[in-house]
Amino acid sequence: MFRAGILTVSDKGWRGERQDRSGEAIREILSETGAHITNYDIVPDEKNVIAERLITWVDEGNVDVIITTGGTGLGPRDVTPEATLSVVDRIAPGFVEAMRGESLKKTPHAMLSRAVSGTRGSCLIINLPGSPKAVRECLGSILPALPHAVETLRGQGGECGIPEKLSQ
Repeated sequence: MFRAGILTVSDKGWRGERQDRSGEAIREILSETGAHITNYDIVPDEKNVIAERLITWVDEGNVDVIITTGGTGLGPRDVTPEATLSVVDRIAPGFVEAMRGESLKKTPHAMLSRAVSGTRGSCLIINLPGSPKAVRECLGSILPALPHAVETLRGQGGECGIPEKLSQ
């Protein structure tokens, strides 16, 4: 399948004042798909710390996808999108568009998300919200496209047709 890193962005989580339920939800969902979790960490809501961790993980070469959780809202310490944009080579807005569209069916608050997604080298980086419920909804909406995205980034992707399961 693919190798994934999970980066939780949370001041309270980093200080040990809150359990990382969102990171656990990501781990559970990705593991069920056969993804191999190679990296996991919790960092504070600091743009340079987030960016450095993303760069390090990508440059080490053992992740195909990095999923972040937290820091995507309108709060003054929510800087995950800025950190992500500072390290990606290209944006991949379709993932965020799909997540926001799915979330808007459930709550108008979804429009407050500033999440971004993009690529650095051959790694896909996707920001998710910080709540476990939103993580499950958002990741569920993009999960079917992740394997093909990884194959494409590896240079192995074929045509972007309808997956066989969906065409039947």
